[in-house]
Amino acid sequence: MDRVALRGLKGHGHHGVFPEERETGQTFVVDVVLGLDTRPAAADDDLTKTVHYGILAEEVVGVVEGEPVDLIETLAERIAAVCLKNEIVAEVEVCVHKPGAPITVPFDDVTVTINRSRA
Repeated sequence: MDRVALRGLKGHGHHGVFPEERETGQTFVVDVVLGLDTRPAAADDDLTKTVHYGILAEEVVGVVEGEPVDLIETLAERIAAVCLKNEIVAEVEVCVHKPGAPITVPFDDVTVTINRSRA
């Protein structure tokens, strides 16, 4: 299985369980790693036989900036579903970073990472 990765996609979302998170929002960062067979695209040098990562990046950020959810686990699921809409993608790993999470002690980041596949 080959890999195509998009790392550090940023969007301003209003996700969280606290009212202030919903009101002001914050920056979320997303990494996606797609599992697919890139050989057909490489053999023919044909973009239509692989994932157009520019379009996918816009779709992922659209989810982040879209309908608010309480949990970043839910956000990760929605992003995985968008990635798997592309029939060539067999599996996806999604990592959602919430560096501005409302935590009362010093920290660098909060992440949720999920792996989803067609099977």
